[in-house]
Amino acid sequence: MDFRVTRDSLPAQRTGCIVVGVYHGRTLSSAALDLDNASGHALSRALGRGDLEGALGATLLLHEVPNLVAERVLLVGLGSERGFRESSYRAALASTIGTLRTTGAAEATICLNELPVNDRDCAWKVEQAVLAVSEGLYRFDKLKSRSVEPPSALKKVALHVADRAEASTAQAAVVRAEAIAEGIALAKDLGNLPGNLCTPTYLADQARAMAERHGFQVNVLEQEDVEKLGMGGLLAVARGSSEPPKLVVMEYDGAPRDAQPVVLVGKGITFDAGGISIKPALEMDEMKFDMCGAASVIGALHAAALLKLEVRVVGIIPAAENMPGGNATRPGDVVTTMSGQSIEILDTDSEGRIVLCDALSYAERYQPAAVIDVATLTGEIVKALGDVASGLFSNSDALARELLDAGERAWDRAWQMPLWDEYQDALKSNFADFPNIGSVADSAVTAACFLSRFTRGYPWAHLDIAGTASKGGADKGATGRPVGLLVHFLVGRAEKKRGG
Repeated sequence: MDFRVTRDSLPAQRTGCIVVGVYHGRTLSSAALDLDNASGHALSRALGRGDLEGALGATLLLHEVPNLVAERVLLVGLGSERGFRESSYRAALASTIGTLRTTGAAEATICLNELPVNDRDCAWKVEQAVLAVSEGLYRFDKLKSRSVEPPSALKKVALHVADRAEASTAQAAVVRAEAIAEGIALAKDLGNLPGNLCTPTYLADQARAMAERHGFQVNVLEQEDVEKLGMGGLLAVARGSSEPPKLVVMEYDGAPRDAQPVVLVGKGITFDAGGISIKPALEMDEMKFDMCGAASVIGALHAAALLKLEVRVVGIIPAAENMPGGNATRPGDVVTTMSGQSIEILDTDSEGRIVLCDALSYAERYQPAAVIDVATLTGEIVKALGDVASGLFSNSDALARELLDAGERAWDRAWQMPLWDEYQDALKSNFADFPNIGSVADSAVTAACFLSRFTRGYPWAHLDIAGTASKGGADKGATGRPVGLLVHFLVGRAEKKRGG
């Protein structure tokens, strides 16, 4: 998709379609008023026929509007003008792309980014518009013998702004949004692949291919290397599978090698059957999404490289399958992790934290400025936050605030959960240093407490994305979250370093 910014007069726009908004009560937005006046009030007459009241997401497509060069005008309902906010804006954009896909328009000019949206600036609105277009046009049909839907004719999108100052800001936002959109699409492609194709080996190969494209380092630690490091957690999870585990390490050096890096750790369980503590059959196919943490780390590194961010980033992916089998780890087994701490594995289906703990210990060798792990870790976080926000836990309030702010800027939000010492009491074992689940009732907090025992040497945050990384039902598929949050965090770190 080719995105550009335009300040040209709307009536003179030579395009396949101009998109403008209509508030509830048939109230025209500013851009819609410009077109209405130029066309001799053709838009008002169309609305007067009652075809569009302005309900959020409703659309009305007009053809050959008098005195306009554009082939079509798309009127998009915005809902209440007083209640128009971020969610309304994104809903209007989604509806816009859904309608544009059904037209033969090869180019469109979108004017919705000129609408006031709370206190959001031009850059935010333009970025969200680019991401909405990319999301609306995304399809994963490469495994089908033929595409169910014909490809969209839409190839170019112009975002209309009012003046030269906004044009400069908007263009910078387009560049950032395009990189984020590419990172999201990559993460979604990886997440949507089935477990028989997206194996630990495949993930490693994708990391190598991305590193070759961008010119950064990648090191894939094989099973023998993992054994030498004493990564008993990663090895324990992989034992039931014929697929060998991998520890994939990617290093993007946007800053000098002596700079402290940000380390991103992504859970890479390419299929999670639960091991001996096997999952119910219903919806087990969705356990291919259990590597979406790894996919988001790969996507974020891809975007960082496209943006040439001046920051060091290390991506670490512990990759394995969690399968039942004759050699699988049993409930009650005790393993020793890279940190030297022993774990009593009471539930083999709580495997994500077991592979992450070794990766978090490995991260310490980089003397990191911060470590962020990203994982589809617990069903409990879904019950708490649904599919709206990712759960955030941290041993550093400053780091947590950075991530929360990044999520707000990206509109890829997180919510901070408690990590109080009192919750650590749930992790008690008679036979090891501690178990992998709580002694009474396991929870997202207990899982984070477990991980915190391997992160005492650096500022650390944990993002539980079990509710946000994928969707089920008719919209089943990976979402690419939290690539946007991670990229905005890295952008913020780069800007902070440049300013300091």
